[in-house]
Amino acid sequence: MSDDAAHGSAPDPVDHGPDPVEDAVRWAAIVTSELDIASEDLDRVSRSVLDLVRDVAHGVNRPSAPLTAFLVGLAAGRAAQASGADLDDAVRSRIEQVTRLVALWETVRER
Repeated sequence: MSDDAAHGSAPDPVDHGPDPVEDAVRWAAIVTSELDIASEDLDRVSRSVLDLVRDVAHGVNRPSAPLTAFLVGLAAGRAAQASGADLDDAVRSRIEQVTRLVALWETVRER
């Protein structure tokens, strides 16, 4: 009987390496700082972008997910710059557009 079992305590959890969520948060903080983006800007849209990336990865394919996130950001930035629209609104609008495309992907792919 192990010493832990004899004293009724649980064994130490297995260390599986760095926490991917913690790493993602740390990475995003580094990138936003490097690109001179306010962390508040990321906070307002990050959940929507992550949901989009997940949906594209599962509904289309994994390699398309990061490229789609880039394209949404590029299109939203261009739209906001051209029209003076709110960037957050432009991001949300582009995410909604692409989300509809993901839902239609099976039909579109078969054409």
